[in-house]
Amino acid sequence: MVAYAPFKKVSTGSLWGSLARALSAPHPVGRYSGYLRALGVNVDGAATVTDVHRDTADSVTLTIRPGRDWRGFAAGQFVNLGVVVDGVRHTRCFSPCDSEHRADGQIQLTVKAHPDGLVSRALYDRARPGMDVTLTPAAGEFRLHEPRPRDVVLISGGSGITPVLAMARTLADEQGWRTESAIRRVHLLHYIDRVEDLVHAAELRRLAALPGIGVTVVTADEAVGGVPGAHGLTGRFTAEHLDLRAPWAFGPDSVAETYLCGPAPMMDAVRAVYAERGREDRLHTEAFTAPAPVAPPQDGPPTGTVTFSASDVTAENTGDSLLEQAEGAGLTPAYGCRMGICFTCTAVRRSGCTRDTTTGAVDAEPDQPIQLCVSAPVGDVDVEI
Repeated sequence: MVAYAPFKKVSTGSLWGSLARALSAPHPVGRYSGYLRALGVNVDGAATVTDVHRDTADSVTLTIRPGRDWRGFAAGQFVNLGVVVDGVRHTRCFSPCDSEHRADGQIQLTVKAHPDGLVSRALYDRARPGMDVTLTPAAGEFRLHEPRPRDVVLISGGSGITPVLAMARTLADEQGWRTESAIRRVHLLHYIDRVEDLVHAAELRRLAALPGIGVTVVTADEAVGGVPGAHGLTGRFTAEHLDLRAPWAFGPDSVAETYLCGPAPMMDAVRAVYAERGREDRLHTEAFTAPAPVAPPQDGPPTGTVTFSASDVTAENTGDSLLEQAEGAGLTPAYGCRMGICFTCTAVRRSGCTRDTTTGAVDAEPDQPIQLCVSAPVGDVDVEI
């Protein structure tokens, strides 16, 4: 016979009192967010790493369980991942690489560890199940169209595989039950330098075995063993590769849409082929490397003063980006990618003129939002930071 303790009603006051006592005790940072999540309180996009897999010698794949406020993502979009490194929270943008229809609501992010990358290196070295992180809502216009295209070409290079792999996995899930998609042909063409650089090899093999989906992995100088589709193809992207693996992409009656993500030289080569064949309107791109900065609009040293009006701080214009100048002045504005992709560092330019360091365009309209990481002051500028 089991003896049950009598039911004891717990008042809201005593619940919050218990919480207050728990929070007043010294605990690691993650413990506090855990208490709040248990009560259904949103903690600035709180999320938890549930699995860690180091795919290659310099990449790690994190499986993450988002908090209750998570609203999912569209294949191809990115999120900002926040992680504490040496007591300071940093954010970087990454694209989920799994299907947007994943049943358990978790997401996968694959991170390539760069030698000088503070966040990527820390994640590769220290990420573990149970680690607390933060996630912003998914964003970005690089995504599969609705309604789905009938035929889809996916082209990627290096770490650019993550958004297009999400697209391939999403389309694979929809093949079975989303009849209005009517996907007939999908081909993923992925470029890497070496066989050892390939991530998600098992998933690529699984996709290649599905009807209607093709996968080709091409290395710079050797045929790939153990992964599908190469059949002796090597080198960089060429039109011939596309004609061999997805000959239907440019047929006279083709309705194929192409999604492209990878390093700048590869993307330029693909754009040139699509421009030559008059199909630029069918090519959709995303870049995760910073464009080369353009030349300054005029010779001579930078002039003027930068005013960070919300902080009552002024500094002489050094010519660097406003993000770098703010940090140099002792401020800590939020930032993510530092290359004009994620919009985390957006602030309002109250007055003055700034130059977009990726395009060279200048703008002086007052009270306009600008991205600090790709905006440099031209003369006197007032930014609300």
